[in-house]
Amino acid sequence: MSVRRLAPDPVQPKSFAFTKENAAWAKTVISKFPPGRQASAVIALLWRAQEQHDYWLPKAAIETVGEMLEMPTIRVLEIATFYSMFNLAPVGQHFVQVCGTTPCRLRGAEKIIGICRKEIGEERHVSDDGAFAWLEVECLGACCNAPMVQINNDFYEDLDEENFTRLLSDLRAGKPVRKGSQTGRSASEPARDRKTLQDGALYDGSAIGGWTKAFADRVKRAEAARKAAAEAAAPPPTAAPSPAAEAKPARASKTPGNGSAK
Repeated sequence: MSVRRLAPDPVQPKSFAFTKENAAWAKTVISKFPPGRQASAVIALLWRAQEQHDYWLPKAAIETVGEMLEMPTIRVLEIATFYSMFNLAPVGQHFVQVCGTTPCRLRGAEKIIGICRKEIGEERHVSDDGAFAWLEVECLGACCNAPMVQINNDFYEDLDEENFTRLLSDLRAGKPVRKGSQTGRSASEPARDRKTLQDGALYDGSAIGGWTKAFADRVKRAEAARKAAAEAAAPPPTAAPSPAAEAKPARASKTPGNGSAK
């Protein structure tokens, strides 16, 4: 396990304070937890502090979060140094995280890493203009669109040497860039010669509710089939008895004493 330490004192700011908007947001987050449990908000507040402070977490921000949550500084420091999502030293304006696991490796991640070394420098090194730093990381969950990188909070996918070099150049120049696939495909659809989802009605919203009718029709057919099967299995009805076969009414019997006196 790697040892993670805070940045050296010369690069640490003397103080840190949330902006007015972030302070109000932090207060709302803390209020979601019952009294005595406000420490549960620590990761959320550290993350917002990192976003506010150029995507890295200074010592002053850790101390400020501890004071807001009434936590000992060492407890907040334990969390900040444990999770690799928290950057403890400057990472430049654009922090490039390169996925280096198997799918991306097979699709050319080595070339992407090579461009990072050429254009930025070695890992965790901030470029001379302060624009970039980079780091190889584990799977970022976009294997279908490999190779890919995460820059700050956004994914950039379907990379090759040409479009990744252009992406870095545009970011350095402050130009708008395309997020997601760099080849123009939608999500993770097949890159070429698409053979699925060719009927637009399946996903364009024009057939909303169609599945409901189809399901109701299927249920109706199933009920009709069950009723027909039940009728076929039932014994045939018995014939009604003829009038001649009906029993004659019984004659009233005479008992002694019921006759007329002689």
